[in-house]
Amino acid sequence: MNASVSEIFRSEALEKVSANYMYYHGYVSLVVCLFGIPSNLINITVLTRRHMMTPFNFILTWMAVSDMLTMISYVPFAFHYYCSFSPYSVSPEKNSFPWMLFLLFHINFTATTHTVSIWLGVALAIFRYVHLQSPSKGSLTHMRRKIRARIVVFVIYVGSVLILIPNFASNKLVPLMNNSSIYILEDFHLGTASVKPVVMTNLLLYSVLAKFLPCVLITVYGGLLLRILHKKIKAKRRMWTNNNLITQKSYDTTKNTYMLLVVIILFVVTELPQGILILLSLFLKGFFECVYIPLGDAMDILALINNAINFFLYCIMSSDFRKTLAQMVCQLKRKRSKTRKISLPTHNSKVRTLRLKCLCVLPYDHSRFCNKIYEFIIN
Repeated sequence: MNASVSEIFRSEALEKVSANYMYYHGYVSLVVCLFGIPSNLINITVLTRRHMMTPFNFILTWMAVSDMLTMISYVPFAFHYYCSFSPYSVSPEKNSFPWMLFLLFHINFTATTHTVSIWLGVALAIFRYVHLQSPSKGSLTHMRRKIRARIVVFVIYVGSVLILIPNFASNKLVPLMNNSSIYILEDFHLGTASVKPVVMTNLLLYSVLAKFLPCVLITVYGGLLLRILHKKIKAKRRMWTNNNLITQKSYDTTKNTYMLLVVIILFVVTELPQGILILLSLFLKGFFECVYIPLGDAMDILALINNAINFFLYCIMSSDFRKTLAQMVCQLKRKRSKTRKISLPTHNSKVRTLRLKCLCVLPYDHSRFCNKIYEFIIN
């Protein structure tokens, strides 16, 4: 009877796809992480510039920190368990006690950083909604919002650790068939009456507080943001018909809101299915082995891509981010070469050398700047 229940969820196609992808998962994950780690470091560097330190960017900065920490932990995990050894193999070298301790740390650590990231996404949606509902100006209001953002980030980091205490307690290492040289993770016996209370508590808390609830809040506030954007678009159309100018600041605010919506939609797409699968694994016997495990690598790579893709979103949708990044690149070039020689022909066909300091100019101003310098020297 139990075997027939398990066979209900078994899919040969899913198992075949999972088995084929498993051999490439480690290398794909390393590529994503080796891009995502420096890109998130760039995000942190840009967003922490003095003129970029808004409450919104403060939360984005700490989201980049949690995303980067997730990928840093994933690099040795993917290299050892997928690249150095076969994913299906069990050996004293692969499953040694030190490496299994690291696996235990990796599972708990990445669960915490994922929880931090998704709740920071909730905070972003709420902060953006409050800002658009009451766009108060002034240094005092700005300072209050920055303080609130810092408190929220601190509470999310600490609260995520507290929420996952049952997760830390439920994951344990056991020797494989009394073999002291090979260790594996203890079986949870999901979907059966043998599941331990601490495991049940852990998975319920994790699926509800780290997956379902933040996804619901993100969806609700995302819908509210869409409604506000719809109203703003209508107002802009009326201004356009009345031949009124639309300010650049209003345009940037709209684009920043769209950027946030893309970020939170990615969270819902990657995190909500995992929460559903965890709950189904908890109550349906055989679902964890037949469905959740084959989909595990796919969910991991989607989460890693979500952690690494924010750099592209910021570059595409935030003009302030692009300008600040361009200025930082120019400053870096200026530090590497403080002076350079430019040889230009004079009217009498002689060559004179002018020593110029490397000036910081934005890419779209570079050609105009060079033409002006050339005309000044020639004339």
